[in-house]
Amino acid sequence: MRLQGIIFDLDGTLGDTLPACFVPFRRAMKDFSAREYPNDEIAGLFGPSAEGIIPRRVPDGWEACLRAYLAAYRESLPEHARPIPGMKEALLRLRTLGMKLAIVTGKGPHSADLPLKHLDLADSFEVMEPGSPEGSVKPAAIRRVLARWGTAPHQVAYVGDAPSDMEAAREAGVIPLGAAWLPTTTARVLQAMSPAPTFLTLQDFIRWVEATLDHTRH
Repeated sequence: MRLQGIIFDLDGTLGDTLPACFVPFRRAMKDFSAREYPNDEIAGLFGPSAEGIIPRRVPDGWEACLRAYLAAYRESLPEHARPIPGMKEALLRLRTLGMKLAIVTGKGPHSADLPLKHLDLADSFEVMEPGSPEGSVKPAAIRRVLARWGTAPHQVAYVGDAPSDMEAAREAGVIPLGAAWLPTTTARVLQAMSPAPTFLTLQDFIRWVEATLDHTRH
């Protein structure tokens, strides 16, 4: 197996950005539905993009609610979204090693662009596949990246921090890799799903890629 490309999830994988998702959603929903959503309930809604979640929760006036959410999301990033130390350098190292890099996320195109620009990572990727209002489409999105690259599934890895990421990777036929370098991720949950393997640090992940490439050269 010659690894040729790596596809990343966004929230919780490329950046410590989940708090920046919860705060604006809670604010927008409180203004438009008078409901206070706790973090675990918000996380349970993930799957569809915000463009799908908000119309289901606020059928009347969802367009204004979505605009309010995106505005609040932009405002929340400086305070609530933090870069992962060494991520920009790690992505540069992967590109130096010849890796093709892409993002497959459940976020809509507008809300995906905002954290990437805030984290200064937008230029690190040649492809980004956003989510869908209809629900999770990550397996299909991964396959679209493979088709664009002209690369076989077994030559590409998908890196994510959630069990659903591991399931999407397996469904698409790519290598599932667990990203457990943030405290919001429970490593044992990913390990129980048998990704190959789960990384507790970003540095361990880069060393794994280097070792994999070195092995295939010999």
